[in-house]
Formats: sequence, structure tokens, C-alpha cells
Amino acid sequence: MPTTRPGANGLGMDLLTSVAGSFAETYAEAREKFLAALAAASTDPRVYANPNKGPDGGDLACETAWIGSEDAAKVLVVISATHGVEGFCGSGIQVDWLTDDGPARLPHGVAVLMVHALNCHGFAWWRRVTEEGCDLNRNFIDFTQPVPDNPGHDELVDAFVPASLDEATIEAGERQIAKFRKAHGELAFQSARKAGQYRHAHSVFFGGFEETWSRRTLARIFDDYRLGDRTTVSVVDVHTGLGPFGYGEPICGHKRGSVGLDRVLSMYGHSTGLPAEGQSFSIPLHGTQRAFWQPRLEDRYTYVALEFGTFDTDRGRRTLRADHWLHNQGDVDWDDPRTREIKMDLRTQYYPATDDWKEMVLWRGRQVLRQTLDGLTRFG
Repeated sequence: MPTTRPGANGLGMDLLTSVAGSFAETYAEAREKFLAALAAASTDPRVYANPNKGPDGGDLACETAWIGSEDAAKVLVVISATHGVEGFCGSGIQVDWLTDDGPARLPHGVAVLMVHALNCHGFAWWRRVTEEGCDLNRNFIDFTQPVPDNPGHDELVDAFVPASLDEATIEAGERQIAKFRKAHGELAFQSARKAGQYRHAHSVFFGGFEETWSRRTLARIFDDYRLGDRTTVSVVDVHTGLGPFGYGEPICGHKRGSVGLDRVLSMYGHSTGLPAEGQSFSIPLHGTQRAFWQPRLEDRYTYVALEFGTFDTDRGRRTLRADHWLHNQGDVDWDDPRTREIKMDLRTQYYPATDDWKEMVLWRGRQVLRQTLDGLTRFG
């Protein structure tokens, strides 16, 4: 695997050098590195301040940056931290692109919009959910209409997030889950667990009762950068937690026969994941971010969730169970040893932080962003 590639100066950043410098260990460090990369690229950020604070009392914000001509007709949007703690991965990809001569290699007529830490609260607190306790990637539904039902989650909710983490309660929950899996199959179980639910605010994959701060902020970003006026917008929303360790799958929800799917397939080829057709590490989900872009841009956009694999989903289920239980107890003492253990387990699940994983992430991230930019030059 080559570790360099041509840049505007004839040299690309060495991949292992970027592995050492692009990633962070905390939200504050990730924010600092992103802002430093923008400054080095002579680009000013736009700040969308979140009214909450991080566990260290620090300020929180989603920051954005526009690279390229303000009048560019075609735009690549790169989003990190839709799922909070997964932002360690997305932020690393954003910093790598900025410091690897990405701005100097932009095709003519194409701009890049970086959206850093969309769910900054979850990023800072090492959670997948927002400050409202919502899974942001289940929050993009029309709350004026009846919400989707998830009877499987209703049945298993006390097993997914029990009132106690004592051994007897956990064992009872595992027996209930095993019984459900045997009776209904693995797909039904995964749908019950994570397709999205809108009834149990204390549980996992809760889509909310209303729009979150992060969703409203994305709408502000859309308007502020006049994305509705562009001819083509391609969104790469970086996620982690599904699939083989270190592999990045561009997961696509565009329907068969649509312009969006045709364009996605032309960019990413056979690596494209199609949950609706059973060809993905993901399953079909309710309220994903694609539902935000679709009504605004119709046939003028593509959206993929670039999903990097970490560890198995049952490990993820256990780490989410503990984190939701912890926050259901009230105020969280970040210095408590049990808190630190639960938080580190969760962060590791969604950000392994090993050098080999980070190298795979950056290599694939560079490839997918290049493929997306190349595709935008071909689209009308």
C-alpha cells in the first residue's frame, strides 16, 4: 500500500505521519486540530455554538468551513460526529484531508464544506446520542406525522437498558434476548434493537419526540451555505461501529432506479452498501440523515454513511447498555472510576484508536473523498 500520493507540491502527506497527527483523544483536542488545520489552509470557520458544556466545563460547538469558490455549483459535504463519539474517526479524516493538500487539489467548479462535530455534545461526553438523549441518525422524521412503531424494541426495552447492571438483571436480560433471537431470527432482533424507536427516551436508538439541536443546526448550515442553490451536493457522513475492523463501507439508502443511486454506484462501485437489498453490514433504518437531504435537493444530491468497522455488535450492545444506564442515574461524575470505565469501553467500541485501525481509516477516507470529488466532476 503506497503511503504517499502526489499533491499540489508534488508530495502528499505520508500516511503514517498523518496517523500520528490527525487524530485526537478528546473532543477538545479534535476541535483544536481541526481549527489549526483550517488556519494552515487560510480558511476561517463558522461557529454554531451549543448552549451546553462538556464534562470538563468547556464550550461546545459545531464548526464548519467552506473550501473553494463561494459560487461553486458542486459541493462535497463531509460530516463528522453525527453519532457523537464516532467523531474521533470523522474528525481525523477531515484534518487529514485539510493537511494533505486537499484544498490545493480541488477540481474546478467544486467546493468542499466541512461540518465538524455536528453532535458536539455526544462527541465531548463520549456518547452516541445528543444532549436530548437522541440518536441523531434516527431523528430525521416528520414529527407532525405518526412515528414509526418498533414492537420488538417495546418487548426488549428492559433488556436493552435495564434498571440495574447487577449480574442477575443482566443475565435475565440476556436470556430474554436469546429467546427473542431464537423465535424471530437475527434480522428481526437487529431491527428491534437499532432500526429506531420513538417511545422509550431512556433506551438506545431513541429517535426523539422532536427535532434536536443538531438537526436544527444542520438546517441552519444548509441555508447559510446556500446548498439549495447548488446543482449537485454529495454528502459523506462518517460513522463507525459496523463491519470488519477498519473497513469503510459507503452505505446508501437511495432507491433503486433513482439518479442518486446511479451516481453513488458510479462513484463507489461494488463496495457500495445497500441495506434495502440486504447487501450491507447495516439494516434499513428510520429517520436517517438522508431524509434531511432528500426533500431539499431531490435528484441533485447523493448521501452515503461511510461506516468504519470496529468490534462485534454484541460488544457494542453491551457498551451502549452501560452508557445509557449510567446517564439514566442522573448527573454523571466524570471522575468516578466506574464512569471512566464505562466511558472508555464505549469510546474504544467506536474509536479503537490503534495505529493499524487509524491507518486503514485514513487510506479508505482518502479514497472515498477522491472518488466523490471525481464523481462530482462528471455529474451535470
